[in-house]
Amino acid sequence: METFDSVIIGAGPAGLFAAYELATLNKNGAKILLIDKGTRPLKRVCPLLSPKEKCTFCNPCHIMYGIGGAGTYSSGIINLRPDIGGELHELMKSWDKAQELINYIDEILVKFGAPKDRLFQPNMERVKEIQRKAAKVGAEFIPIKQRHIGTDKTPIVIENILRYIESKGIKVAELTEAFEIEKKGSEFVIKTDKLGEIQARTLLVAPGRAGARWFLEQAKKLGVDMIPGPLDIGVRVETEAFVMEDLTSAVWDPKIVMYTKKYDDKVRTFCVNPGGFVMKEVYDDGTIGVNGQTFADRKSNNTNFAFLTTIKLSDPLEDTIEYGKSIARLMTRLGGERPIIQRLIDFEKGRRSTWDRISRSTVKPTLKDATPGDISMGLPYRVVSNIIEGLERLDNLAPGIYSSNTLLYAPEIKYYSMKAVVDSNMETVVDNLFVAGDGVGLSRGINVAAATGILAARGIALKLGLL
Repeated sequence: METFDSVIIGAGPAGLFAAYELATLNKNGAKILLIDKGTRPLKRVCPLLSPKEKCTFCNPCHIMYGIGGAGTYSSGIINLRPDIGGELHELMKSWDKAQELINYIDEILVKFGAPKDRLFQPNMERVKEIQRKAAKVGAEFIPIKQRHIGTDKTPIVIENILRYIESKGIKVAELTEAFEIEKKGSEFVIKTDKLGEIQARTLLVAPGRAGARWFLEQAKKLGVDMIPGPLDIGVRVETEAFVMEDLTSAVWDPKIVMYTKKYDDKVRTFCVNPGGFVMKEVYDDGTIGVNGQTFADRKSNNTNFAFLTTIKLSDPLEDTIEYGKSIARLMTRLGGERPIIQRLIDFEKGRRSTWDRISRSTVKPTLKDATPGDISMGLPYRVVSNIIEGLERLDNLAPGIYSSNTLLYAPEIKYYSMKAVVDSNMETVVDNLFVAGDGVGLSRGINVAAATGILAARGIALKLGLL
């Protein structure tokens, strides 16, 4: 059985940045392994990038797994605030230190090829105007400095980081799945398909959202303290770009948060893609979802964004992942294994859309591999009510959103694991077991996921005597 000083499971933002930090700190030649269920970023084929090649992108191993994580073929927007994408400032108990770490992540991305000229500072004059409008309808508009890497550029940046990590002696095992973790004495035994059983003095688990269910099973067995996490569920909205231009001209990826009057539920915009494309996601359990992309060098006439409502469950049903999966399974069947597309006016009136009705919209769908239907047949009534109320209020900030022309795609579900209880080094109550990223409930985006990975790496470096 091969033994390593440290093993990192998962090479999404958390695992990748942890490996980068360890590679930088590793002056003593510690033996480190990074494994991922998927493949290298440039092997993850996207049909939008290479339409003449055989499409493997809808293989869940390529879209949800792989070095770089599920965000590799997202829009590549990095929010440069510690309170967007998680609560890094609370984890670090300092806003200034958290912001410093976010800035460090941005520096790394630029160092390895993120476009320097695509740093978007909030237009504060426009922001204040929008904030005044938002206040009138009980919403909050959050100004954020953001870097846009682009769906086409992100895999290249990730590949560059990966090559640096390898050049520093860290072993990378792609297409390698970890099945089980056991604690034997002071060390961990990880059972894998490609490497067999391997042993680690320290272990970092960063499985990403797609690995959240697997992590929860391992955490229960290992004795990791966990607390329930939320679930974000809703639709992806697509409209003509000029409808959202007032917002996207102020902030590239505008964040708007509101609480519904009927249920007092949180509703928010997420992952806004100006001039972007809606994409289909296929998960390893066979369920279907949607997401959005924005390219640095290619644009559509539309803007799309997720519009999500946050669901929190408590005793006796605390498993938000299974609740979300049950909705995804139903939506997948209703759509015939395709996302459902519907005009907003049909959604509001509770009637099924058809391609004929959709053709009357001035918004031309960027995702054709979808099934016209009735989204309300699959989403809970409470979620439907929140979406309708939220979009009606959002129309005050972006006139034209609450229109018969607006298109909706479903399901858009963001799964978050039950949250692992950790210390400031991301170490759990199990000695030498560290966790990081979205799949363990510590983040909700690339920026904070990467930050938790770096914090975990520094904690591991202390254990290994690298600091």
